Amino acid sequence: MLDIRQLSVAFWGIKAIDDLSATLDAPVVGLIGPNGAGKTTLVNLLSGLVPAASGQVLLDGQALLPLSPRQRVRHGLRRSFQTEQVVEDLSVWNNLRAMLDHVPHERASANAELATALEFTGLSELATRLGSELNLFQRRMVEIAKALLGQPRLLLFDEPGAGLTEQEARHLRRAICAIPEHFGAQVLLIDHDVDLIQATCTQTLVLDFGKRLALGPTAQVLQDPAVRRAYLGA
Repeated sequence: MLDIRQLSVAFWGIKAIDDLSATLDAPVVGLIGPNGAGKTTLVNLLSGLVPAASGQVLLDGQALLPLSPRQRVRHGLRRSFQTEQVVEDLSVWNNLRAMLDHVPHERASANAELATALEFTGLSELATRLGSELNLFQRRMVEIAKALLGQPRLLLFDEPGAGLTEQEARHLRRAICAIPEHFGAQVLLIDHDVDLIQATCTQTLVLDFGKRLALGPTAQVLQDPAVRRAYLGA
């Protein structure tokens, strides 16, 4: 569970996140809002890439903000970026293997853990293929497979569905929905694709100008008139 309490982030005196409080307790939570709403700033703060001006963030009861980015990773926080972090001259297997150097794992079961992540993401047959030979969808799944290593608690996925075909998006949706059951981790999903949010997220947080505009069951949130005006253009 992610508990955000009176959180603010400021850049040059301008609040990108403004006194945000939200308890995110669903297995898969959506994070949406118009461009400039503060979504990426929030994910960067959770990752430790930007500091908070004030407030608290608790992950399963553990204060997150005092931890360094490395400590947050070891505590179970994972994220993907809009630009995939795939090493071109390493195989898919070795891209994942390199991730194990940064997350807690049992050395004796490392190969089994890699194999599990590859099977879950449908990449087993591509294990020996170089990163440079992967298409966009395969690169996205490598990012998800990397995030599943080392007993994750919270996965932050930043627009994983952008640019995918409908068939690829369906595969992605199935994978995201299955993560909490198979790996025991919560997912926070940022995406502009409302269909993806509807299909995967039981709870959704909407930001607008750094403030909480809405939080609740996804279907209810997406029907909120204020959300439709700010985000859906209705």
